[in-house]
Amino acid sequence: MKLCKSISRNKNNAYKIFISKQNELQAKKFARVPFNKRIVVVPHCMRNTLTCIAIENKGYCTCKECGGCKIGEISKLTKKLNYSALYVLKGGRIIENIIREQKPQAVVGIACFFEGKQGFKLLRNKNLTVQFIPLSKDGCTATDIDLQEVKIILERIDSTK
Repeated sequence: MKLCKSISRNKNNAYKIFISKQNELQAKKFARVPFNKRIVVVPHCMRNTLTCIAIENKGYCTCKECGGCKIGEISKLTKKLNYSALYVLKGGRIIENIIREQKPQAVVGIACFFEGKQGFKLLRNKNLTVQFIPLSKDGCTATDIDLQEVKIILERIDSTK
């Protein structure tokens, strides 16, 4: 049992290192992308399924800002900043369709470390800038995020313009 926990912990550490390096490599380029050319993707596991009134589409949901979870706060901030869109993903592969349709220049992804690494790999050859924010509590339900960390990334702009 200790061996399994050790392997899992090492995998998570490897994901954290990979994601941290990717965020750092892309931070300046991301900051130069106008807000209206950015999208945000969050996992459906952040939804409070008992109160959520999000509209379900093909592979994603549209947040209605009901106040049942933190996605509503993130949605309000993206609208305030004039982001192109926020998508609550039911599965990671749908992002390819969203990218093809929306043609953003940058993506902010919120997810667990494993999904974050998969997202970076999936978007590697799409000519996009990506910033990833890890969940503060992961799992497949009732996950959580640090809203202050989200705000810092979403508001990131190039101050040298």
